Amino acid sequence: MAQNRRTKPNILVTGTPGTGKTTMSSLLADAAQLRHINVGDVVKEKNLYDGWDENLECHFINEDLLCDELEDMMEEGGNIVDYHGCEFFPERWFDRVVVLQTSNSVLYDRLSNRGYMGSKLSNNIDCEIFQLLLEEARGSYKEDIVVALQSDSIDDISRNVASLSEWMRSWQPNSIVS
Repeated sequence: MAQNRRTKPNILVTGTPGTGKTTMSSLLADAAQLRHINVGDVVKEKNLYDGWDENLECHFINEDLLCDELEDMMEEGGNIVDYHGCEFFPERWFDRVVVLQTSNSVLYDRLSNRGYMGSKLSNNIDCEIFQLLLEEARGSYKEDIVVALQSDSIDDISRNVASLSEWMRSWQPNSIVS
């Protein structure tokens, strides 16, 4: 077992594309003076992928390379990791896992405005309908650190930033990490 030396928490913000992860993560990082890590940007900048999915129009992320790239930053603490998946990140990295959720009509409009069409659009809407990312988070992390937050509007995002900022003020580091 290693001693946990983090003085600031790590937060994972996950959810279906279009739920507001990057917007909320950026605002929370500014409010709490934490580092915002947009996984998609890191993957592109560091070439941490194994190819391109023509059907879904996205990279196949090399999860091992990504985790290796993030390891030192995560050990330091003070990070908000923004990504639409969560099961491959080490459980020990996160003190809070936030799953953003958006109503289907709002999500449909957001994704359509981004140019999502066909199976890419329908797969993401289905993912939200069936709450797949919430179930993935609950299956990958301790239930008491996973929280689902609504993200339909600017007001929702503001409330989420405020509630997470409040949570951070009461956060205490664990003395031992396994």
